[in-house]
Amino acid sequence: MKRAVLMMLGVSALTMIPGRGLGDDSLLNLGPEKLVQADGVAVQVPGYSVPSFVDWNNDDLKDLLVGEGGGERAGKVRVYLNVGTELEPQFSDYFYVQSRGSDVSWAGSDEMGCFPRVVYWDADERKDLLVGLADGTVKILLNAGTESEPVFVGESGVLAWWNTYRLDVGEEVTPALLDWDNDGRIDLVAGGLDGKIHLYINCGCGGAIPPSFFTSWPSGELVQENGEDLIVPSERSSPVVLDIDGDGKKDLLTGNTNGELLFYRNLGTDAAPSFSGYTLIDSNSVPINLPGSACSRPFVCDWTGDGYADVLIGAGDGNVHLYQRLAQRGDIDNDYDVDFADFALFGICWGQIDNEECRWADFTGDGRVDAADLAELAAHWLEEASL
Repeated sequence: MKRAVLMMLGVSALTMIPGRGLGDDSLLNLGPEKLVQADGVAVQVPGYSVPSFVDWNNDDLKDLLVGEGGGERAGKVRVYLNVGTELEPQFSDYFYVQSRGSDVSWAGSDEMGCFPRVVYWDADERKDLLVGLADGTVKILLNAGTESEPVFVGESGVLAWWNTYRLDVGEEVTPALLDWDNDGRIDLVAGGLDGKIHLYINCGCGGAIPPSFFTSWPSGELVQENGEDLIVPSERSSPVVLDIDGDGKKDLLTGNTNGELLFYRNLGTDAAPSFSGYTLIDSNSVPINLPGSACSRPFVCDWTGDGYADVLIGAGDGNVHLYQRLAQRGDIDNDYDVDFADFALFGICWGQIDNEECRWADFTGDGRVDAADLAELAAHWLEEASL
């Protein structure tokens, strides 16, 4: 019920992230680091891990995908199916993504195997797989199976500039699909070993789907910072683009070689982003800084279905590092404050008993939504109002 109400109110679970200023330690407000486990043991892949959290088999539970490889290890893609619930993801064994009956693999570099992302590339409404490779190029694996049982029977390179040259950022490409300029067509943004952010605009040549980068240079257009090429400190950029600070404009979140997580606030518009400087993202009030040549590669998700943005980070230790957003008591609509809207949503569940869909309104945990819970909500509202 809560999620349905939020949808009707136009609330996006992964964009309502606090806009309290770059100097505020609550930016993303991530708690302590945890390691994602399978069968009670920390997930650890050979080489460098690249995680994402998506519903692979269409069972309404998000699953864990992890790119692996680097050094002498080939790049492969593991799938850990969620055998738990939406609120408590759990994982057991894994399998590798295959094509024509064999594990798909690609040559790696010293610090990258492959960078997989589930996408919808064409118009058949079946999930496909976009994979960034160590040589700087990007492959697309089209799904010849179904939405619930993806099957791949080959791959093709993503092309640019008159469909004659391969999209190529140099080395260790980290691609993401999104509508950068708000023209209704999906574009491609990619990081790389050079620390730059490479942008490929979908020209719509021959139609908006599948994406066409016919008019983009093979190395793309470079995102700017203060009139110069934006270069992520220590290089190896790994961008995530979404509204981090809740101001309605897409921002930039990226990893780097040092294992940090950097936030670049958009000072321009949603359709024409502009950047000037960055802030390091904290975990438990300390800047994230994974040890060694970590090569942090982030993925933003809602890990437990609570409407808050959490962060997965892959790194050189092969583990999957999880940083969950610390919940704010009483913040029912997940907009990072307690106000009248939260009271209105609370009213929907007033008087319910042992209703699983109203568990979010049961602040006392006694199975009832009653005056005691209303008192708790009011107390949280007064507490925030006094700050």
